[in-house]
Amino acid sequence: MLSNLGDWRRTHDCGSLTEKNVGEEVLLMGWVQRRRDHGGVIFVDLRDREGITQIVMNESSPEARETGDAVRSEYVVAVKGKVVPRPEGMANPNLKTGAIDVVVSEIKILNQSLTPPFMIDEHTDAAEDVRLKYRYLDLRRPQLQHNIIMRHNLTRNIREYMWDNGFIDIETPFLTKSTPEGARDYLVPSRVNPGRFYALPQSPQMFKQLLMVGGYDKYFQIVRCFRDEDLRADRQPEFTQLDIEMSFIDRPDVMNLIEGLMERLFDRLLGIKVTRPFPTILYKDAMELYGHDAPDTRFGLHLKTINDIVADSGFKVFTDTVKNGGVVKAVNAEGAGKSFSRKDIDELAAFVESLGAKGLAYIKINEDGYQSPLIKFLGEETTASIVKSMNGRPGDIIFFGAGDKALVNLTMSKLRLKLGRMLGLIDDGRFDLVWVLEFPLLEWSQEDKRYVAVHHPFTSPMDEDIPLLKTDPASVRAKAYDLVLNGSEIGGGSIRIHRSDIQKEMFSLMGFSDEELKNRFGFFVDALKYGTPPHGGIAFGIDRIASIFAGADSIRDVIAFPKTQKATDLMCEAPNIVDDKQLKELSIKLDKMNI
Repeated sequence: MLSNLGDWRRTHDCGSLTEKNVGEEVLLMGWVQRRRDHGGVIFVDLRDREGITQIVMNESSPEARETGDAVRSEYVVAVKGKVVPRPEGMANPNLKTGAIDVVVSEIKILNQSLTPPFMIDEHTDAAEDVRLKYRYLDLRRPQLQHNIIMRHNLTRNIREYMWDNGFIDIETPFLTKSTPEGARDYLVPSRVNPGRFYALPQSPQMFKQLLMVGGYDKYFQIVRCFRDEDLRADRQPEFTQLDIEMSFIDRPDVMNLIEGLMERLFDRLLGIKVTRPFPTILYKDAMELYGHDAPDTRFGLHLKTINDIVADSGFKVFTDTVKNGGVVKAVNAEGAGKSFSRKDIDELAAFVESLGAKGLAYIKINEDGYQSPLIKFLGEETTASIVKSMNGRPGDIIFFGAGDKALVNLTMSKLRLKLGRMLGLIDDGRFDLVWVLEFPLLEWSQEDKRYVAVHHPFTSPMDEDIPLLKTDPASVRAKAYDLVLNGSEIGGGSIRIHRSDIQKEMFSLMGFSDEELKNRFGFFVDALKYGTPPHGGIAFGIDRIASIFAGADSIRDVIAFPKTQKATDLMCEAPNIVDDKQLKELSIKLDKMNI
């Protein structure tokens, strides 16, 4: 029989009772995790977000035992009972409540449940698409609840830290103007302005800078952002960002603030003490040593460019690469020769080929010499020079990548990470934080035949590089900084351009005409003419930080209601069609041929 609460109210949650509560009369409510009938004595694991308490229905209350016969998994129940110690040798040390039981005197079934499509526990083997379809059930699982609570504690500590440091929490608009520069915008049609569209913000970038123009000095916001991009494995169309902006500061001030924040988060959430100041690496060195601007510094296996050694070798692939302006890079997989089979090497070759490489050359160093198809082309002398340059020793394998610089960096950086895993060099219990500094301000786009901003067009050049904007834009360094944790960029920012003349020159280098500039960014450039202070800021991906802190495999596991890789919500079936009346109100007519 289903019941209402009446005057029943919880005295405790399901994760708090211990031996200190023995003898107390308590009232618990929650979901039935599992039910076991041991010859007339019924045991039920009662679960809420705080944990599990074992409740017992026995001959002391025949009515409660009879009701207990009817309960099933995921029924919602309320119980009154007495806390008793478990019999000797029956305690469960893995549960906070494992030393006690609650012997039930009264029980109410508050609601029944259909049989769930998967087990509501940490061991479920249900496919992710099933879990996403029934996300409201998935959210009951202890692991998901741990992750969501971890995320809550993360954002709570962030807010407290920002408030303690004098920052003001200010909201910025969700309905704004489309300024296409980067990922595609999500567009929202305006019913009251037919034919015109809002855009959902990819970030509050211009608004937070305008708040600095407005004199608010220290701003922060934990804000939703939107990008209509081709999603990779661990991206979401809507994501959460910690957004920060400060006036009258320079790069060290931002870095010091953030190091204090990270120190607090690691201490309070993980019990880990981080060492300050965090190490720094220049962008050019990160690309050279790791092939990536978000390096995983927990292990070695550094990459090395060997153009100078192989430029005049007998191996045509290497010599042509150098002649055509490409790079040849090598990595020494130390000790791999002792454990890698030929099959392992073939699988590594297939891996880099899947990334776009044409193959994977290697030299295996044995006690009695070198083993490689390359040797007959390189010659003994060049081979020995390569091995010496890479500090090769017997038992090592040196792998090579050759070709376009961007492709080689991509494939070799991914290969380095894979080798690190295969060789057991990555300590998952270690957290390495590193600042990456001095990114290029601009890069040339062959596709667009113009310069594009490496970060965004409001990033300030290094002071000493400002004259190069007129003579050598590609060599200008940015006052930008990324914070990297274990090979993931968790935050990035820059000191901003606060002078309208430099901002206009930046837009000009990016190929914007005066008319395009006015249409896209006119209000912002005008604002810079009214006494804009020097300012800068940074933004952090809350989803990414939460997933790392929670030890989750995917950011979807720290988001309450995530989208799939195809940007769909399987639970509420979004996106979906709308009726013709709604489209007509918005002055929209669909091209049925393309749907």
